[in-house]
Amino acid sequence: MSVTTSVSGKTTRGQWMNGAEAVLHSLHKLGVTDIFGLPGGALLPLYDAMATSDLGIRHILVRHEQGAGHAAEGYASASGKVGVCVATSGPGATNLVTAIADAYMDSVPLIAITGQVFSSLMGTDAFQEADIVGITMPITKHSFLVKRPEDVPGAIAAAYHLATTGRPGPVLVDITKDAQQGEFDFVWNPDVELAGYRPSTKPNNKQIAAAAELISEAQKPVFYIGGGVGRAGAAAELLALAELTGAPVVNTLMARGIFPDSHELCLGMPGMHGTVPAVLALQEADLLIAIGARFDDRVTGKAEFFAPDAKVIHADIDPAEISKIRFADVPIVGDAKEVMRDLFGAVAAQQRIHGKPDLSEWWARLNSLRETYPLGYQPTSDGLLSPQHVIQRIGELTGPEAVYAVGVGQHQMWSAQFLPHERPNAFLNSGGAGTMGYSVPAAMGAKVAQPERVVWAIDGDGCFQMTNQELATCALNNIPIKVAVINNSSLGMVRQWQTLFYDERYSHTELETGHNRIHIPDFVKLGEAYGALALRVTKAEEVDAAIQTALATNDRPVVIDFVVSSDAMVWPMVPQGVSNSEVQYARVNSPEWDEE
Repeated sequence: MSVTTSVSGKTTRGQWMNGAEAVLHSLHKLGVTDIFGLPGGALLPLYDAMATSDLGIRHILVRHEQGAGHAAEGYASASGKVGVCVATSGPGATNLVTAIADAYMDSVPLIAITGQVFSSLMGTDAFQEADIVGITMPITKHSFLVKRPEDVPGAIAAAYHLATTGRPGPVLVDITKDAQQGEFDFVWNPDVELAGYRPSTKPNNKQIAAAAELISEAQKPVFYIGGGVGRAGAAAELLALAELTGAPVVNTLMARGIFPDSHELCLGMPGMHGTVPAVLALQEADLLIAIGARFDDRVTGKAEFFAPDAKVIHADIDPAEISKIRFADVPIVGDAKEVMRDLFGAVAAQQRIHGKPDLSEWWARLNSLRETYPLGYQPTSDGLLSPQHVIQRIGELTGPEAVYAVGVGQHQMWSAQFLPHERPNAFLNSGGAGTMGYSVPAAMGAKVAQPERVVWAIDGDGCFQMTNQELATCALNNIPIKVAVINNSSLGMVRQWQTLFYDERYSHTELETGHNRIHIPDFVKLGEAYGALALRVTKAEEVDAAIQTALATNDRPVVIDFVVSSDAMVWPMVPQGVSNSEVQYARVNSPEWDEE
């Protein structure tokens, strides 16, 4: 991809500097104020430039490069800004790969800047050399290799443009050490021209009119809302359009909070562990209005059985997503905000002519499902804490204005079900990649971006052990996140599948052995070693007091080890490889399930 920068009709005087200084000046010009990283040999020129820089860019020294990547993701997801992470060559760069892949799957605007060996050594298997551009090409919007100092500003500007326009995503800029050291006349030319890159944001008027006509004719419409609506900052437009139509709304895992759970039109989350009303509304609909969603298998179940009687309006900024899984009767390419603004006008025009459709029978069915299948959970049978109760109380005592970053597994699903989802950018999780270890560094990044908000990391004991070293980063940098470890001594979601599909053969999913559940590691001692206030909760009557202690502590991180039952299950559930019509509300009277 070629990059051309220009300043129309202006003569701009430059400033003499090296390539490393140019990286910082370029980020400053783009409004970047915070970066997460870890130094190394191929990145020493950049870190040396940081030592004397007066540009006001805060660098947060992480304990692992993966933590830098997830922190940048959390920063971006909580604030809507671009997240920036930096790492050295070789293993430093490859440690970013998981976070980059995660950002790619979830459309997070991210710039990853890596150091590279001297250009003269590339291809010789030099010390700490890795072809990070080649490695990341499938999981970035683009990966740049910079070998000359004068190409640094254009590459950084192009990376920012790519990361933040169209469908957001990660971009990598790999800069050789000689490019960082070389000096040149720095001129900032922010106008970026990328050959072949012209994301379409304005929807086609004919498609909007066709969509409005389908909406006016539908008897059982459903809004199927994905994370793209949140990335577009289009929550207000969604609320207006939904209220205009009176149609129900389901929010995917990546869209929790974009449409408030407390709204009467909200049916909750669809998919494998979605609410029964949301799952069956999609199955029984005659029209799906899919906006910013990609028909992920965790939502659709077996795709050929998904919403069998429904026509589909599919709007997305990325044309590659439309009709990829499910044929779209009305395909709309465009920014979600623009699409819903235009659709609002077209639907209002239809209603002025034909009146508002009568959806009373549809709502009678949906309200019946709501009454019959409310979200809930069963008491534990072993006397240990109910994980659902813990998560619910964290949400109730903290409130919807907080940011909740969650790991992956059962606690992720319970968090999606039982936290208060009332606003966008408040629920951060790894949706597409399902990355264990996301929670703590993402919460750290979110707290840096939104220091005035309470930020919880809700993690499992398996996830927590992958990235908990970032507690040291939090303690040393005055980033007082709260961490709730939902400790069931196992890899809970994998264990649940083993219970249901593998005749309770718990092969290598138990993290602690023995009837007494000896805690290795001891999360209280671990938290204290990292400079956090650490507590352990084993009784239901202790839950609220521990949460309130965490909320009152803002001079350091807090870790609460909630010892919960390992037998707790995530319900409802649609087994993999079957129709969503087979959603199970509880295990009672459930059929024998197969994975496929």
